[in-house]
Amino acid sequence: MSDDEPTITLYRLQACPYCERVVRKLQECDVDYRSRFVEPMHSDRNVVKRISGKRSVPAIEDHSTGVTMSESANIVDYLEKTYGGAA
Repeated sequence: MSDDEPTITLYRLQACPYCERVVRKLQECDVDYRSRFVEPMHSDRNVVKRISGKRSVPAIEDHSTGVTMSESANIVDYLEKTYGGAA
């Protein structure tokens, strides 16, 4: 990954409140990220399944630590611990 690449890729849906929760935390922690909007149909989200093992969003791929995860509460907690005030 080059230096100008975002640290995190966020897999998300338009108007998803759980995805927006993660976006707010990314912005709060001032983390560079790239949004990748995925298929609305759950069964078509193969790219997310390859990354996190699930088809649910939001999901993140942290290129600096190698961590991948889904579930907004877990992601927000991870971001706070890794990039927030405690980091």
